[in-house]
Amino acid sequence: RRSPKNFGAAGCSHCSYGVVTGNCGYVLESPWYWLDNRIVKHDTHSVNYIRVRGSEPKSSSMLRASKSWRNLFYKSTYVQSSWDSTSAAASSDAGATPAASPSTAAAPASAASNVVDFKFPPEWVKRATKQLKGKPPESLKWETSEGITIKPLYTSEDIKGLPEDYPGMFPFTRGPYPTMYAGRPWTIRQYAGFSTVEESNRFYKDNIKAGVQGLSVAFDLATHCGYDSDNPRVKGDVGMAGVAVDSVEDMKALFDGIPLEKISVSMTMNGAVIPVLAMFVVAGEEQGVEVGHLSGTIQNDILKEFMVRNTYIYPPEPSMRIIGDIFSFVSKNMPKYNSISISGYHIQEAGANNVLELAFTIADGLEYCRTGLKAGMSIDDFAPRLSFFWGIGMKFYMEIAKMRAARRLWATLIKQNFNPKNENSLKLRTHSQTSGWSLTEQDPYNNIVRTTIEAMASVFGGTQSLHTNAFDEALALPSRFSARIARNTQIILQEESGIPHVIDPWGGSYLMEKLTAEVYDEALKVINEVEELGGMAKAVSSGMPKLRIEECAARKQALIDSGKEVIVGVNKYRLEKEDPIDVLMVDNTKVRNSQIAKLEQIRKS
Repeated sequence: RRSPKNFGAAGCSHCSYGVVTGNCGYVLESPWYWLDNRIVKHDTHSVNYIRVRGSEPKSSSMLRASKSWRNLFYKSTYVQSSWDSTSAAASSDAGATPAASPSTAAAPASAASNVVDFKFPPEWVKRATKQLKGKPPESLKWETSEGITIKPLYTSEDIKGLPEDYPGMFPFTRGPYPTMYAGRPWTIRQYAGFSTVEESNRFYKDNIKAGVQGLSVAFDLATHCGYDSDNPRVKGDVGMAGVAVDSVEDMKALFDGIPLEKISVSMTMNGAVIPVLAMFVVAGEEQGVEVGHLSGTIQNDILKEFMVRNTYIYPPEPSMRIIGDIFSFVSKNMPKYNSISISGYHIQEAGANNVLELAFTIADGLEYCRTGLKAGMSIDDFAPRLSFFWGIGMKFYMEIAKMRAARRLWATLIKQNFNPKNENSLKLRTHSQTSGWSLTEQDPYNNIVRTTIEAMASVFGGTQSLHTNAFDEALALPSRFSARIARNTQIILQEESGIPHVIDPWGGSYLMEKLTAEVYDEALKVINEVEELGGMAKAVSSGMPKLRIEECAARKQALIDSGKEVIVGVNKYRLEKEDPIDVLMVDNTKVRNSQIAKLEQIRKS
C-alpha cells in the first residue's frame, strides 16, 4: 500500500465511501471526496486538484472528460463505481444540495438515509461490550457490496421522518395492491422449455395439474437468435437450453390442450419478438381465443440484451423501434397482455449488485417510456401494462429492500417525468426468479435451501409471480424430480407457512425501512448518471453499464476466490467425495433431426 506517483481521488471515509487509485494499481484510503463538482478535503472543504498519469494538475471538470482519467478509472484494480455516486452523500454532509438530472430529479428517500448513526443507550452499550469481551458494538457493523453499511442494531431513530405508507397507495413501497397476498397469493409461474414442443407440452400440463397457475416458456438459443433449427450456425444449440420453435405449427403443438383463455403465458423473447408473438396470437386464434382475451407477458427488453445477454438481432435504433411497435399493437389489441418485462434478472446474473440491477433496470424503463411516447402514444396508453423482472439472490435483506425501493422509485420518477392520469401507470408489477448464479454444481442439494431463502425474499419483497429454480440447473435442464421440489417450495410457502396472510410484514421494520431508503438513494444516483448521458440507449452505446457490471462481477468473484465470501460446498465445508446425481440429458442430434423433418414438410406444403 505505498503511495503511487500519479493518482486519482474519489470518496471519503467520513462522508461517503472512496479510495485513491494509482495507475500502478495500488489503492489507498482517501481523505478527499466529491462535492458540487469539486474535489475537496474533508477537514477543510477546500478546492483541490489531482494529478493523472504524470500530466499537469487538472480541475475536476476537465478531468471528467479526460481520456487519461477514463483509462485510469476503468483499468485500475479497484474502481470506484462513480464520481457522481458519491456526490449526493458528500453534498448532504457538507450542507449543500446535490445536483440531479433534470429528467429524473427526485428527492432522497429520507433526510438521513445515508447517515450511519451508532448512538445507543449507554446501558445497552455496556452489556453489548461485555458480551463482546471489550469490543464496541460498532465492531459488528458490515458493509454490503453496494457500499451500504449495515449496523448490528436498528431503532426508531433510524426511521425518523419516514412518512406513513400503505400498500396500494402512492408511492407503492409496500406493494402495488391494497391487500396483496392476503387477498390473492402470488402466481406460481415456473420457467421451462424441454427440447421439443411435445415434451414441453407434457411438462406444462403436469405442472398445471400440480398447482402451477401460469406458464413461462424457455426457448432454445436458436429460437432466441431468430434461426430455424436447420441453420448450420446453431447446430449444437437446438433444444439444448429450451424448446425449439420454428413455426406456427410448433407453437400450436406447444399449447395443445392448454386453454389459453384461462392460462397466462409469459415468453422470454427479445430479438425475435415479432415472429414469436405473432405465432402465439395465431395459436390462440386456432384455439378459438380472441387476441384480446390472451393474457401473459412478452419480455421484449432489448436494452439488457445489448448490456449482458447478447441475443439481439438488429442494431439498437431499429430494435427500439420494434419495441415501440409492440407497445402500440398490444395497447390496442391485447389489454390483458404485458408488452414488456423490463429485466433486472439478467443484469444480476451477469454480476451486478442490487443497486446496479435496480438502477439500470429502472433507467431501462424510463427509456422505454420515451420510446412509447415517440411511437405516438400517451404514457397511459402503455405504461399500465409495463412489467418488471427481478433476480433474487442470497442477500436476503438487500433483495427485499431492492423490491420495495423499486416500486417507490418507479412511481416517483414516472409521476415527475410523465405526469400520467391513470394511477396504474405508476404501479411497478413484477415477476421474480430465484438466482441461477447462486446455484452450485458442487453438493447440489444445498441449492434447495438457497432457492427457498431466495423465494422467501421475493415473497417478502412483494412479487406478483415467482419462478423457483430447480436444484440441478447448474448441471442440466431440470429433471422431473427437481422440478417438483422447486414447484412445491412455492406451494408450501403459500399453503403451509402463513406468510401470505399478513400484508408487507416488513413494513415498519427499523432495519428494512432504513435499508429501503438507502437502496433508493444509491440507485437514484446511478439513474441520474445514466440520464445525464442522455438516457439508457446512449449509456449502453457508451459502454458504461457493461463496464460497471463487469467491475462488480470481478470484485465479487475475487471475494469468493479469497474465501471472504463463503459458498458452502464450494470454498468451505466441501465434501471429500460426492455421489453423482441423475440429470436430464438432451439428445441434441435427435431433436434437431426432428425439427428439420418438420421444417421440410412445412416448406413443401
